[in-house]
Amino acid sequence: MSSHRRRLSLALAVTVTAVLGFAHTAPAATNVRAGVVDVTTNLAYQNAAAAGTGIVLTASGEILTNNHVIRGATTIRVTDPSTGRSYAATAVGYSVANDVAILQLTGASHLRTVTVGNSSNVKVGQKVTAVGNAGGVGGKPAVAVGKVTGVGRSIVATDGGGISEQLTNMIRVDAALQPGDSGGPLLNVKGRVIGMNTAGSSTLAANAATEGYAIPINRAISLAKQIVAGRSSATVHIGSTPFIGVSVGPPVNPSVSGLQIVQVVPGSPAEQAGLAVGDTITAVNGQPVTSYDALTSLLLQFNAGVTLTVDWLDATGTPQTTTLTTAAGPPQ
Repeated sequence: MSSHRRRLSLALAVTVTAVLGFAHTAPAATNVRAGVVDVTTNLAYQNAAAAGTGIVLTASGEILTNNHVIRGATTIRVTDPSTGRSYAATAVGYSVANDVAILQLTGASHLRTVTVGNSSNVKVGQKVTAVGNAGGVGGKPAVAVGKVTGVGRSIVATDGGGISEQLTNMIRVDAALQPGDSGGPLLNVKGRVIGMNTAGSSTLAANAATEGYAIPINRAISLAKQIVAGRSSATVHIGSTPFIGVSVGPPVNPSVSGLQIVQVVPGSPAEQAGLAVGDTITAVNGQPVTSYDALTSLLLQFNAGVTLTVDWLDATGTPQTTTLTTAAGPPQ
């Protein structure tokens, strides 16, 4: 990944990834920017940075955002545009499958919060306003108005960095979401949050309709409550993320089942355990590793500090086994 700032608003995989911006004005009767914050991250292992948006749930600093906004983040900062104050943030927990994460700000108090609505009542044709950190530039949140054009939609989305995900039961709107808007609120005409902006797409054809997608707020809040309560599950990870310190890819030899190591982080648990570039990880704790998703799902059963048994083939094809203790790493 390049050293340039990576803006993580998802774009539909089936269309051009560029998201066109349009100037809109929001309804004057409602302060649609209340409870909206900027989220910026440093991705040290990738020599990159990212930006998105967050929704303030509590005055003490519980923030709802997309998981893809904080994926790979070694540090997270959240800025309240209404006061200009910036806070360090940690990931309380997240769901990769549902693209939802909860952050906790350090030292926050008296933050303005959003008013949560009911996404089960969303109807095609109703007017909406999307608010977010358009362009990832920070400052006064941008707004885009439109209407709901579909409910219960399924999409495959990509972040432009090779990571894709399938999301279901989404709200589709014709508001022009831009990179950086991810994690921001989708509001109804009463200024209540009915969704969390997650993906945007636009073709380059003249007069092409712009599409945006939002996670229904009822689902996002349900996951948020589960995370805050500390209840992990097959799709929800709570607490620190285990880190072994390797980048992996498919094995050069197609007859070998596993993941080949293409990079080892200096000083990482993997390096300390003797793993090297060219080795192929075949199993962790006795469970076969056949894909990146399988490895991620396996590791997310644990937190930092757990000791794992790793089976691998060295560069000569000789089977090896070792144990390593995971460090604390970035969210997945």
